[in-house]
This record gives sequence, structure tokens and C-alpha cells, in this order.
Amino acid sequence: MKFETLKQIFVSSVKRFAKNTALSMFERESMTYAELGERANDVTKTLVESGLNPGDKVVLLSSSMPNWGVCYFAVVNAGMVVVPILPDFSGPELDKIIAHSEAKALCVSDKLYTKLSEETIARMNVVIRTKNLGIISRNVTEKGSAVEPKPEDLAAIIYTSGTTSTPKGVMLTHKALARQVELCYDMQNVDENDVFLSILPLAHTYECSLGLLLPLSHGSQVVYLDRPPTASALMPAFKSVRPSIILSVPLIMEKVFRSQVKAKFTKSKTMETLYSVGIVRRFFHSVAGRRLKKIFGGRVRFFGIGGAKVDRETERFMREAKFPYAIGYGLTETAPLLYGTNPSRTKLQCVGFPATDVVGKLIDINPETGEGELVVKTPCIMEGYYKNPEATAEAFTEDGWFRTKDLCLFDKDGYLVIKGRANNMIVGATGENIYPEEIESVINTHRLVTESIVVADKGSLVALVTLDKEKLEEALEEFKDNVSAKYDELMREIRDYVNQRVGKFARVSQVEEQKDGFEKTPTQKIKRFLYKRDK
Repeated sequence: MKFETLKQIFVSSVKRFAKNTALSMFERESMTYAELGERANDVTKTLVESGLNPGDKVVLLSSSMPNWGVCYFAVVNAGMVVVPILPDFSGPELDKIIAHSEAKALCVSDKLYTKLSEETIARMNVVIRTKNLGIISRNVTEKGSAVEPKPEDLAAIIYTSGTTSTPKGVMLTHKALARQVELCYDMQNVDENDVFLSILPLAHTYECSLGLLLPLSHGSQVVYLDRPPTASALMPAFKSVRPSIILSVPLIMEKVFRSQVKAKFTKSKTMETLYSVGIVRRFFHSVAGRRLKKIFGGRVRFFGIGGAKVDRETERFMREAKFPYAIGYGLTETAPLLYGTNPSRTKLQCVGFPATDVVGKLIDINPETGEGELVVKTPCIMEGYYKNPEATAEAFTEDGWFRTKDLCLFDKDGYLVIKGRANNMIVGATGENIYPEEIESVINTHRLVTESIVVADKGSLVALVTLDKEKLEEALEEFKDNVSAKYDELMREIRDYVNQRVGKFARVSQVEEQKDGFEKTPTQKIKRFLYKRDK
């Protein structure tokens, strides 16, 4: 069944799956599809009674919860424009984004409400509390209106949190988002028997499109956590919910692998030696894989990973463990999925193939490496950046291809391989292209390292790292009289560990600890521009 608007998806699902559970909070409330429809209609009524009209902007600022989806559909069903904002922006940033969006209404959670200025609240026609859908404040009571949205109508403005620039509002139409649901389904089918466990922010396009719009279009259930996705929070949720589908970022599985798998198989010199033998390692991984599937509830059939590159060692473990993972690639501007595959077709350190009706090609190709910038055409492309025609023009080639700004290549089997961001690439002393992301994926496998970035410094490569405090203390504990010397030795150990595993041109000259951690964007990406040095 093909849909051209989000309202068409919503109405169809509420009718077809009325008695099914749609959205629920782990160990708390849940709602059926019929109840979802009723609540969304009630919120639409509140918006209309507060003077809002088709095309007006409504900010959705809340942690993930069932009523997030209620508010989202209440807005888009009325022909209004939803503006989901990630909760990790600072108060001043939120005020700035809301002002830029020209929003007339706000759906907000209690905690995030306190971040906003009185001036921002005062400008709103109405402020709705996401916890119970009650009205916090209302300044306008004149009658507005709602209309049946058209495919080409604007549905959402999503503010990105780039690592090198101020946030930009990506404009996505009903047609683009409805088509996104269809091409996601073409890549991995879902149905009313599926249970999604949602662990990522809904304001991120990845989670909203694949973790809300897709499951709701096919009658699946989505369960939300009311706490950060730490191991202590996830373990009981996996056991109770027994999800069949989970969408994640690489960091979660990387942490599981390092702390629960690799740490156990390398805790002694004997075990470490055995683990280094390929056939033994594969056996260990197969045993760990069976246990991991049980920990995840026993019925996971799709563990989707997106948002960043997965380090090679972690992905190798998932393959050898026969864990049903798949890697997807896309951007907010493309709603987001562009390339990917399902668990039956994964290939180590590769993304996959273009989604239905997506066409990609490389430009400015390096003849020696075959690498170039990926440009794409997709039916899910943005209309542009809100009130920013200059940035919109820069995002496309002269002949209309969207510039991903990712340097990629296609392997002999046609799989897309992502090398790194064009803006991050470092040109070596003799002209070679160095991708810091590839070096960082190696650094992050060291037992002491939690995160890293590689920067150029006067012709050399320097690794900036954050360390696992607990493991660092353990390593230094025996050397209380000479901690400084031992610390320096550990930094050299990390450097040598990396340099033994990368090519000649990718070797780092030194490792420096970033003791206060890295400053990050609301999507938890390191703000690389803050750490650049003289090349």
C-alpha cells in the first residue's frame, strides 16, 4: 500500500491495527493504535483552538515517550509543520532555534521546559505538556484551522547539529517522509508482530523515520526507555520487552564488545594468546554470540546501526557471532536512509547498496585510490535549509545532485565503503589522503581508550584520547611512587598499539589525554573544529 502523506499512513494504521499496542513506556503506560488516534485528534483540536493554521510551526521538545508520537502526528495531520528539537541543546541554543523556526506553539516535557526563557514561552500561542497533553499556558484562543496535507506540503523542519557549523533547519515534505517509510521497508520488512525497543532520541531523523514512522505504518509496537541506554538500564529491558528490532549507534555495541566480550577473552596472557589465533577467536565469538542473543531477549532479528562508522574489531565480532546486525547510511537531509542492507547481506566494513530509487555516484575521484565524494539523488531529498538559500545552494551540485561530503568508494561487489568526511581528511606530508576516522577506529579498540580524534600538528598526527578512568587507575595502582613515569609509558603503549595496526602514513607521533572529555554536539558527535591545530 503506497502512501503520499504522513496523515494517510496514520489514518490507515489507526484503522487497520486499532486494537494493537502502538506505543508504550517500559514498565509503565501503553496505548493502542485507536488511543493514539484519539489523543492525536485531541492535540490537533487544542492547536486549532489556539489560533494555529496550516503551515504554522509547532516545536516538539521532549525526551522519547509515547506522547512524543502523539504530538508529532497531531501537528502533521493538520497540515502544520512539526519542528522536533534534540533535548541536548543548551537553553540559549533552544531559544535561538525556536525563534528562527518562527514557531507559534510548543509541545514540551517538564525538564526541558525549565531550559527555555520567559520570552520564548511568552511568544507561543499555546504550550502543551507532553507528559499528560495538558495546557501549560495559552495566549491565543481565536479559532484556527486544519487541512488535509498534500504530498508536496512541508511536514517537518529538523535542526541538525553539525560538528563544524551552527544548526541548520532541514525541510522535509510529506512525500519525502512517506517515501522514506516505503524504501526502508523494501530493505527490511516489519509487521505487526515486531516489537521495537527505542533507545535513541526521537528528534533525530534516524530514530523518527526508522523507529517511529516505519513501525507505525505496519502495526508494530514501539517501547521507550525513560532513562539513558546504559547497560544497567538495557539489560532488564531486553529481558522483559524481548525486542525483535533495535536501532542503535556504534558506541553501544562497541561498549558491549569491549567490556563483555574482549575483556573476558583477554584477561590473562594465556587467554590473550589463544584469542589471537583466528580459529580459536571465531569459536569464542560464536559462544559469546549465542549468549548475547539470549541477553537481548532471544528474538532480535534486526539490529540496525547508523550515525557513525563501526570499528572493524566490533563488526568482525558481530559477524563471527552471527548476530543479526546491519549498517545503514544516510543524512538528515535525505530523511535519512540512502544505503544499507539487511542482516543476510552484510560485508565487513561496508555499508551496502542504494535504497529503492536512490542513485549515487562519486565525483572528484582520486585515480590512485578510486575514492571520491558521494553525491546522490533520492525521492526523500530535503526541500532545502529553512531561510538559508546560500547553504541550500552549496548542498547541491550545479546539475542537482546532493553532496553528502563523505569520501567513499565502491568495492568490486558494488558495496559502498565510507572512508571519512571530506572536511576531516588530512593530506599527508607527501600528498597521501589520511582519514582520521579510520585511525580512530583502531585507537578506540585499546583497552584504556573510550573516545579519540586524530589531528594534524605541524606535519605529524596527534591522537587526542579520553581514557577509561577505572581501568587507568587499575593500571597505575601498583606504581604509586612513580605514577608519572608509568602514565607516560601507557601513553606510549597506546601509540605503539595503534602504529602496529595502521599503515605507514597513518602512524601517530604522540598520544595526549583529553582529561575533561570532548565537547560534543546534541547528537553526541565530537566538535572536531574545536581541536584543530596548525598543520
